[in-house]
Amino acid sequence: MPTLSPPQDPESNPRVKAIFDDIRATRGNDFINNLWYYLAFNADLLENTWNDVKSVMARPSHLDPMTKELIYAAVSIANSCEYCIHSHTAAARAKGMNDEVYAEFLSIVSLAGRTNHLLNGIKVPIDPEFNNQD
Repeated sequence: MPTLSPPQDPESNPRVKAIFDDIRATRGNDFINNLWYYLAFNADLLENTWNDVKSVMARPSHLDPMTKELIYAAVSIANSCEYCIHSHTAAARAKGMNDEVYAEFLSIVSLAGRTNHLLNGIKVPIDPEFNNQD
């Protein structure tokens, strides 16, 4: 259950409308997902969050867009954020992820979780070679 209600007509606020229009333009479609509607209760929070997401996820970089979405989905799995798991898995699919890629991705996430738990439990010392990477 949400901890607050989204504004009834968020785009009546010109600042929110401008941010929503930028989201639409950046993503190339008219869909505004619930995250943005709920954040519209506070224009500063909405704008700051969108600017951060846009600068990392929508900006061309060394990582391809599908890889970015898969990384986001992996962190969302680790943090148990159901909304982000669904959102970024859907985005990865839209950027070319197929069932084979998804199965491999889930295998890696599962393996990393398992080995992380083992290493956290055992407290294996870090190899010196891993500390001085240039």
